Amino acid sequence: QEAFARDVVLLKLVGMNPIVVHGGGPQIDEALKRVGKTGQFIQGMRVTDEETMEVVEWVLGGQVQQDIVMMINSLGGKAGGLTGKDGGLIRARKMLLPDQSNPDQSHDIGFVGEIDSIDPSVVRALQDDAFIPVISPIGFGADGMAYNINADLVAGKIAEVLKAEKLIMMTNTPGVLDKSGQLLTGLTARRIDELFAEGTISGGMLPKISSALEAAKSGVNAVHIVDGRVEHCLLLEVLTDLGVGTMIKSH
Repeated sequence: QEAFARDVVLLKLVGMNPIVVHGGGPQIDEALKRVGKTGQFIQGMRVTDEETMEVVEWVLGGQVQQDIVMMINSLGGKAGGLTGKDGGLIRARKMLLPDQSNPDQSHDIGFVGEIDSIDPSVVRALQDDAFIPVISPIGFGADGMAYNINADLVAGKIAEVLKAEKLIMMTNTPGVLDKSGQLLTGLTARRIDELFAEGTISGGMLPKISSALEAAKSGVNAVHIVDGRVEHCLLLEVLTDLGVGTMIKSH
């Protein structure tokens, strides 16, 4: 975590404008365990009832976000924490998840949202003032309710709206692996469709790859899925031609 925060501070120092969008799956599971609840997932998405949503809000918007903000600040950067409620950043609506094997059916997974729109003005205001925005993926609906949104979806959509040069998704695997466990360093839309169809990409990788591909198709120059466990993976990906993961191109 510290190496990641150091990388973000350095990127800002050399004139780039990093934006951090974080998840917090393990921390949410840990907090739910403490209140006697067990996380439930359908097709890689967390089922979120009202009580779970409360936990999600205080874990993401409180604990995880503030840990990242403090770490960046302690290393000489200036970070500012945001949720989707701040400045009307992320407007959301309830997501109904289409069933993978039967698209006519859909799953109600509670207070889980999809993105209606992104208003990036609060992010731009922070950036203009030398801050590094740290964003928790919580949106708000027209109904005034808070919605838990997959962090990869939020990162992809914010990258599109801001016409980012790069979108980097950090994970705890070496990148996208084929059936035999080999790293796929470059992927196109057609190859991704094949990997979806044959079931090579599943679980938590599904929303990651879908968002990555969507961003690549919408004008983000390069999208990378990298191994967050590799020290300084951000710098290696941004500043060298080494690369430490999978790069996704729209065609």
